[in-house]
Amino acid sequence: MHTEPTSGQFREEFPVLADTVHLASCSQGALSGELLAALGGMTSAMREQGAPWDLWMAEVDQARRRFAALVGADPHEVAVVPSASEGAYQVASTRDWAARPVVVTTDMEFPSIGHVWLAQGARGAEVVHVPERGAAVDEGELVAAVDERTGLVSIPLVSYRNGARMPVATAVTRAREVGAKVFVDAYQAVGVLPVDVRELDCDYLVAGALKYLLGLPGVAFLYARDGVADDLPPQLTGWFGRTDPFRFDPRALDFPAGARRFETGTPAIPAVYAANAGMRLLSKVDTKTIGGHVVDLATRTRDRLVAAGERIWAPPSPTATGPVVALLDDHPDRLAAHLSRRRIFTAPRGPVLRLSFHYYTDESDVDAVCSAIADYRAEN
Repeated sequence: MHTEPTSGQFREEFPVLADTVHLASCSQGALSGELLAALGGMTSAMREQGAPWDLWMAEVDQARRRFAALVGADPHEVAVVPSASEGAYQVASTRDWAARPVVVTTDMEFPSIGHVWLAQGARGAEVVHVPERGAAVDEGELVAAVDERTGLVSIPLVSYRNGARMPVATAVTRAREVGAKVFVDAYQAVGVLPVDVRELDCDYLVAGALKYLLGLPGVAFLYARDGVADDLPPQLTGWFGRTDPFRFDPRALDFPAGARRFETGTPAIPAVYAANAGMRLLSKVDTKTIGGHVVDLATRTRDRLVAAGERIWAPPSPTATGPVVALLDDHPDRLAAHLSRRRIFTAPRGPVLRLSFHYYTDESDVDAVCSAIADYRAEN
């Protein structure tokens, strides 16, 4: 019988945490022993076999399958892409904006995704931004922005800005009413919160490996729901976007029926190995267990900081709490530098210092960062 590891046992997979407080998983996950071993295995195979393409392709296929299992998809619905931005572009490139030109997005979206939609203006797209209201998105405004001219609704599952959960269910319901497609950015959720594409009922979902999936930059995953038709074939392609990449026919431009049609050139193999290492670790723990642990720590940290007089940028609803506490500060980069000198790693963005939590985070990390912030305030 499989017994899932406790948070403390999971933490032991990350030797770096012996002298480090890692609260920057919203930017880059902590370094695990599993990841180092995986990269060692890759370089060892290169030393022994030179160009072990069969092993590399097996790793790519395994990463596809592991991600599919994490989000409740079928493997053929998942494309392996270099980044979330490219995943978004691939979706945008298949849309004919003439009939339904509007893309509805929000100010809580990560800029890289939003920039892809804005760049579609050259092809006739019109971008409508639903503004941020009190660290969240007003559901009424979101519904009102989506009408019969809307071709695509783009919404993050969790905002990178403050970790707030976004009203994805409302977006999907409204999109279905008018016949629009839905693109979900789950980069700040997959790995620490339960994510099920069937329950979300979205058409597309993207997430990458370097944050809560505990990998490295260079690989992301694009879910495209089976049966979603493209207006046009993907405009960026490559040999991995062919039905048989190893046919090596420069005259044939055939696209697979599944999500692999969105793939392009050779994947970043080291990043794929790292992604598999991270997802292997995560597969040992139920995502509901991870989610409960993370939200509990985030809630307690927020309450403790508020009690100490700190200002927190958070949505008013407790149910919108995600894996991040966003601490408002006049100089968050300066505060982050102070903390890093104590080997407490955080992630400043804009007007906030983000403290992000994972299953390896424990109460000692909360004590350390709260104490260090208090010392910083006393000194400044």
